[in-house]
Amino acid sequence: MTDRICVGVIGGAFGVTGEVRLKSFCAEPTAIADYGPLFTKDGSRSFALKLTRPVSGGFGARLSGVKTKEEADALRGTELFVDRARLPKLPDDEFYHSDLIGLAVLDTGGVALGRIIAVHNHGAGDILEISGAELIAAGRKSPLMLPFTLAAVPTVDLAAGRIIVDLPEGLD
Repeated sequence: MTDRICVGVIGGAFGVTGEVRLKSFCAEPTAIADYGPLFTKDGSRSFALKLTRPVSGGFGARLSGVKTKEEADALRGTELFVDRARLPKLPDDEFYHSDLIGLAVLDTGGVALGRIIAVHNHGAGDILEISGAELIAAGRKSPLMLPFTLAAVPTVDLAAGRIIVDLPEGLD
């Protein structure tokens, strides 16, 4: 588990006065403004954040130290992180995406399938992207995309660093 969690990304400038377009990854999108300073991935910069208005796909926001369109545009694609300790504790059946990435993936028979390399969500639920030498050896040419549902992923064991999957028909 990491000490910081990615909670959003900057989409670029919004207007000409340094406001940015911000996409929140929080379950409650406006909560991104509640967690204190937000950091860049490498921790070299931190920002105080103030949401200004809803915009298509996210929010308009002001970041401390960003005063011009050029400064806002230079931050396009910058992921924003918050200290894990500032986030709410999750129920036992919920997980931060960063905690899932890197976990070993085994099928219900104990056969290793690979590791989770990414978690995607395009609006219809989380999708685990699984890749590894085990899948390649089994003749698979592309990563396995698996819905992160209780039926497909009956066991998540963060302490052991693994998940158990029950592959839906046609994915094996």
